[in-house]
Amino acid sequence: MTEVAILTPDPADASYSSLWSGVLDRLRIALASAGVTATPTPWTAHVEDCDELKHFALVLPLLVWGYHHDHERWLQACRAWDAAALPLANPAAVLAWNSDKRYLEQLGQRGVAIPPTTWTDRVTQRQLDEVFAATGAEQLIVKPAVSGGAWKTQRLRRGDVLDDAPAGAAMIQPYLPTIETEGETSMLFFGGRLSHVVNKQPLPGEFRVQVQYGGVYTLLPAPPAGALALAEQTLAAIDAPLLYARIDAVPDADGRWLLMEAELIEPDFYLGADREGGAGFGRAVRDLLEVA
Repeated sequence: MTEVAILTPDPADASYSSLWSGVLDRLRIALASAGVTATPTPWTAHVEDCDELKHFALVLPLLVWGYHHDHERWLQACRAWDAAALPLANPAAVLAWNSDKRYLEQLGQRGVAIPPTTWTDRVTQRQLDEVFAATGAEQLIVKPAVSGGAWKTQRLRRGDVLDDAPAGAAMIQPYLPTIETEGETSMLFFGGRLSHVVNKQPLPGEFRVQVQYGGVYTLLPAPPAGALALAEQTLAAIDAPLLYARIDAVPDADGRWLLMEAELIEPDFYLGADREGGAGFGRAVRDLLEVA
């Protein structure tokens, strides 16, 4: 069997120690279905010296959870992997670009519909008051530009005092109440082909759809037409050789689909909800290996 590497969290970061092994198991099963063996190795072990990764037919950064806690080192790693011409998928340049949510601003400039967003190097109470006034929103979402899994993401209502502002660059968006009624739709693409679609609903009163906050995930038979059109437009705007992508979208109050995230680094593929158990991902990896 062909051997590939799956990059995993820093062993010193215990935040995900009870979670990522289960995801790894599902990925291994999906790859095994295509005749591929996956070997886990921490991404932080290959920053200064990545020679060991050159022995693998392919390197998959699918479990680099926590990279946002050490973003400068992550960017250093991406530069090193790019310079070493590692067989990395997705490409190192994409991994660096996608690790800062200001990529959404660039996609917006390329015509992709995103929520109205204010970008700032430092969030202040005055700035929040100005965004409330300018947008007429009753609630705002504040999140760091470098984040993951809703880390340090806040929902603020008019009159709330900002007491835990992100330390650096951040984004401010009007809260979309449709998150609570329509949920967030995630479309999984492997090798440019749509694999499966999952709708994620938050718990009542919650705005975060991640499973650690109680989010409920439901497999959809097909994506809503507007959501699929947005996803295809997003992938065309990225214009990079992507092995995998998860496109997260939400409709606004008028039914217009908006891009929330294009997850290109370490997205959960929701293989537990996939009727094929990730066979589409396995085939995409096998196809990539055969043309390499």
